[in-house]
Amino acid sequence: MAAADTKARDEEPDRLAGFPAPRETVRLFGHGGAQEQFERALAEDRLHHGWLISGPEGIGKATLAYALAREALAHDRPGDDPDDPDGPLFHQVAGRAHPNLLILNRTYNPKTKRYSQWIGVDEVRRLRSFLGGTAAQTGWRVVVVDRADELNAQAANALLKGLEEPPAKTIFLLVATAEGRLPVTIRSRCRSLRLHPLEDADVEAASRQALADAEEEIDEETLGTAIALSEGSVRRALVLSGGEGIALYGEILDAFRKLPRLDSAWLHKKAERLSAPGNTEQLELFFALLLGLLERLIRARATETSRHREESELADTLIADSDLGRWAEAWEAIGKAHDETLGLNLDRGVLVLESFDRLQSLAGATNR
Repeated sequence: MAAADTKARDEEPDRLAGFPAPRETVRLFGHGGAQEQFERALAEDRLHHGWLISGPEGIGKATLAYALAREALAHDRPGDDPDDPDGPLFHQVAGRAHPNLLILNRTYNPKTKRYSQWIGVDEVRRLRSFLGGTAAQTGWRVVVVDRADELNAQAANALLKGLEEPPAKTIFLLVATAEGRLPVTIRSRCRSLRLHPLEDADVEAASRQALADAEEEIDEETLGTAIALSEGSVRRALVLSGGEGIALYGEILDAFRKLPRLDSAWLHKKAERLSAPGNTEQLELFFALLLGLLERLIRARATETSRHREESELADTLIADSDLGRWAEAWEAIGKAHDETLGLNLDRGVLVLESFDRLQSLAGATNR
């Protein structure tokens, strides 16, 4: 395998550039209860063979999956310490080199220099040799699927065969942001660990750790703003902490202030940029900020409480009490359109334009 191909195989398609990958992350923040469930089942020898770890983007699902993988791989092997970042087990997992660990994710195409949109059946067929042979080391074998909601239909069927009749001492750890995309046949064969957005204190601690590991420095005001806008996601806090995310939030907030008027030049320029190939990360951030702002405005109007004075004032101006339901429907519809656009590879520029057209219509009705 060429050096570039080897490097691609060693990377995750969703890895945040410049920061440690989940398999390289030492500390887990905020999901101790889920980890304890797994550890208790492992200690009591009643470990279910399939675990579905689900929840919003960037809250530590994959980090938890690799922590659980290390726990299982270290079980019955006193010399392997799953919590020692300098130990051989940690380094083998971090380097995707442990013989009893198989990681399935979207693959890199060296010709297009892009990752595939879905986890394909050829990737999942690697299960056959992994599960069919004798374990290279005694103990548990672990399969991590990151992310399972990116399996195409053929790949999902191939994975189901492994889940239906797994060899002894085999564990599947499925990571998913949109668990509803997984076939019921797969979900029904897994024990569910649903993770929730992190508390601000955990987002801050995890963000500071990641920034220190990446040797990145950030001023306290920017970090505080990033955490406040993170919606419980460490990934979002780290993206925002780079400064560009904060600026993007400012643009979206300004566009909301102008409703029902729209800055057409800004909107079309933004739609063109976000629809360009390779800008998926930027598109995801844009809609995470847009939907997060919209949700907070609705909540602020409904409860008359908000952590952000500017957003509270905007909610009072923009949303009438009688229109709360319609704004909530718009939030849900935009989120659904976003998921469908990415899932079906539809026109992303149209998604941006239609989202703001919906908001303009709502704001216009409120102000009539």
